[in-house]
Amino acid sequence: MNPKLPRRNVLRGLGVSLALPSFHSLQTGFAAPKESTLPRRLLCLGNHLGFHPPAFFPKETGSDYTSSPTLKNIENHRKNFTVFSHLDHAVGGGHNGVEAFLTGIRKEESSGFPEKNISLDQVAAEHIRSTTRFPSINAGLGTGTDMCWTRTGVRIPPVNNPARLFEALFVQSDASTRKQERQRLSEQASVLDALRESAKSLHRDLNPTDRDKLDQYLTSVRDVERRLQMSEAWLDKPKPKPAIKPITDEERPHIEEIPLFFDLLTLALQTDSTRVATFEIPMGFTVSDLNKVELGYHGISHHSKGEGKLAQLKIVEDYIFTQVNRLLSGLEEAQLLDHTLVIMGSGMSDASTHSNKDLPVLLAGGGLKHRGHLSSPADHHRVPLCNLWLSALQWFGLEREHFGKSTSTFSRLF
Repeated sequence: MNPKLPRRNVLRGLGVSLALPSFHSLQTGFAAPKESTLPRRLLCLGNHLGFHPPAFFPKETGSDYTSSPTLKNIENHRKNFTVFSHLDHAVGGGHNGVEAFLTGIRKEESSGFPEKNISLDQVAAEHIRSTTRFPSINAGLGTGTDMCWTRTGVRIPPVNNPARLFEALFVQSDASTRKQERQRLSEQASVLDALRESAKSLHRDLNPTDRDKLDQYLTSVRDVERRLQMSEAWLDKPKPKPAIKPITDEERPHIEEIPLFFDLLTLALQTDSTRVATFEIPMGFTVSDLNKVELGYHGISHHSKGEGKLAQLKIVEDYIFTQVNRLLSGLEEAQLLDHTLVIMGSGMSDASTHSNKDLPVLLAGGGLKHRGHLSSPADHHRVPLCNLWLSALQWFGLEREHFGKSTSTFSRLF
């Protein structure tokens, strides 16, 4: 095998691009869960534009707080959720800082961290591996939110078409299609083998900086190999029969698609098609279907305290939380809520000021002893949000001591 590979070898498969990097040295010149008969599940919901802080956060702390205008929409689940104040990742960047919501780390600063900017859901998905048909399901309206990231810093775009998600979950491919898919997986595996062996042979010719690049590249190859193996293992296994009618329409990113997506994600968890799921609400999608909303969501979120825009923003945020209430009720009816930890929040607090500080964060379900409204120190001794994420991963069953910028676990709830 010729060790001098072309500068770029690109493999495109399963939505992941692998490119051999350019090497300068080769150029000339919470506590772990108890045993349970039911598996634990993780569902993360992220809204790019955050939630209007005065309407989201209660004024009092503890279990006897007066429900805020936004949280009134999920008041009937009051005993099953906890809202948190003064948690964030100590990052800036406004819209660009939102990408750190489930990671704690922006992509630009990830090189100094062993796991780069991997997101919470993907750590959980790696723990699940091929136990379920899909290690994780990433869905959302549109494509404008950067919430899910692999350990190699690759963004995972959401499935933004309900019909496509329905097909992946419940429509069994015919024998001919499965044969073609098996052949495709085999061919990709062969290419990966060749790339891996050729890349390894380069190691002795590289300086330390380029060796680090090569190690990152080989990690990417291993990630794709694992996904190929998972896909092949489930290729011939029958898919579950859905409890809803087939979805065939080509949907567009309207806010009124949220309940349909939530139903599909609930079914995905209920049928054990996955145990890790995310849903992303971007900053650009249609909200004019809602009564008395005339402007786009992004525009009204930048309200500058104008009464007209704030009134429309309240309608949108009330609608979102009405659907969250419906989601929690659906999980409860399916007897999943006590075994599903639902994370709701954003990497932005106030879109009108582009603030990434004091993020809106809510945890629901999971069989936890919920505490109403928990407020962490606002100034000195601030608690990193990654402490909460670390506890969530431990709740999910991972034995680990760090995640992102965590300094310890969040022992006040778990």
